[in-house]
Amino acid sequence: MNKYTIIIFTVLLCFVSCKNTNTPIKASIKKPNIIFVLVDDLGYADVGFNGSKWFETPTLDALAKESLVLDNAYMYPTCSPSRTAIFTGKQSFRTGIYTVPVLEKGTGQENIFSRWTVGREHPIYAEPLAKAGYKSIHIGKWHIVGPYPKEELKMKFPLKEKLTQPDPGVYDWAEIHKTPEVQQYYPEGRGFIKNVGGTYRGDPALEVGGYKSETGGYWAPFSNPFIEQKPTDNWLTDRLTDEAIEFMDVHKEEPFLINLDYYAVHNPIRARSEEGLQKYLNKPVDSLLGQGMAPKENRRKSHAGYATMVESVDDNIKRILEYLDKSGLRENTIIIFTSDNGFHGGQSTNKLMRGAKGYIYEGGIKVPMLINWPNKVIPRRSDAAVTALDVFPTLMDVAGVNNHKGVLDGNSVTELFKEDTKLFKERPLFWHVASQYKHGTCSVIRKNNYKLIQFLADGKLELYNLKDDPLERNNLWEKEPQTATQMKLELTKWRKENNVPLPPNSVLEF
Repeated sequence: MNKYTIIIFTVLLCFVSCKNTNTPIKASIKKPNIIFVLVDDLGYADVGFNGSKWFETPTLDALAKESLVLDNAYMYPTCSPSRTAIFTGKQSFRTGIYTVPVLEKGTGQENIFSRWTVGREHPIYAEPLAKAGYKSIHIGKWHIVGPYPKEELKMKFPLKEKLTQPDPGVYDWAEIHKTPEVQQYYPEGRGFIKNVGGTYRGDPALEVGGYKSETGGYWAPFSNPFIEQKPTDNWLTDRLTDEAIEFMDVHKEEPFLINLDYYAVHNPIRARSEEGLQKYLNKPVDSLLGQGMAPKENRRKSHAGYATMVESVDDNIKRILEYLDKSGLRENTIIIFTSDNGFHGGQSTNKLMRGAKGYIYEGGIKVPMLINWPNKVIPRRSDAAVTALDVFPTLMDVAGVNNHKGVLDGNSVTELFKEDTKLFKERPLFWHVASQYKHGTCSVIRKNNYKLIQFLADGKLELYNLKDDPLERNNLWEKEPQTATQMKLELTKWRKENNVPLPPNSVLEF
């Protein structure tokens, strides 16, 4: 071998070596994949990792041991404002969505009736992510567009009457919702490249009979006009997971966002299997939380059927994790798992908290939440208080998007990935519920484990120490006047500085 041959051989070897080392370098700088899982109506203690001895969530329990588990994660009391806050990063008074419109009670004097459709003036997180190169899919519940958005957005606000929705089995809205004029309010008009199952409706029972129908929307054939029927269809939660895995497989070479908003475990309750139903009917109850306990047979069956739906969600999270592991995507994928409000009082129980879905008390707003990202998140439990409003800025931070312009009322929680920080120990959280559902209109501040509720109609105040009194039994308004006064001033200042609107019958000035 002469010297020229040696030189050529060396150059070729270097070329091959450099080419091989470039591949992992490119892979390592790829933006992280994002899987955001939002379960509907899943209560804080409806999972094993938050203390349940009755519900079976082995996959989530194992995942929690590898994750940051947030013990004080909060949403709004109902799904519409929670989902809007998640998507837009904005407080409900900015979007005008205070609860699900059809749930509102009372008159226009007592309420600021809720909007249904989130206007285009409020960008959602998928839009800047799309500009940053993310391929995104929305799967499941959407619920930030109304059944009649064209008419709704022409209305003068505040409304004189609450908005309505079509009866189950009425589909005259479906074709209109597939037109470009309305699609701009749907996932494919808001940064996602595909929508599977997202409509105006908050549950899957669109067929004749609704909750009383045989399938309840959970068993095939699905009645959702935004789900293409497949011969393999069986159980809705399984089908939605199929879509997530299929999308990840197609886009695994580029950053993706999976927005997986299961319709489960929302009403109507349908048992995943007869075998599973019997298992929970025969299982010893969790007497501490009250789970599995019900005085009447039909309520016990409802609780047991609900438990099979919770277990089904857990089974499908297992499928997603198995796919990520098999495909080598797990390390570069962040998973956020949470719920949109507290547990539904008709199908679950938590004797350690006051209230349930619809209430501003802990049972209605406290939710399970974990964040998993191998080698990026230090597994542990944290008592840092976080909220729906933190999701948008967190996703921007994770994706390296630093040029988003617009109001964001939350904070990125990425600084919590390694350790608890001063910001999340000291910052106040606010709620403003200007329409009635389970109780009167109110504003709320939570800070340093204290929660102050101010009812808007009569100015009544309730103050609770959540650490000492999670059941919110002891109103400390008169017993701790210094704390009460300070928090009231801070809540009033927040409303004044942000021009927060009050219902007509409010006795407050601001």
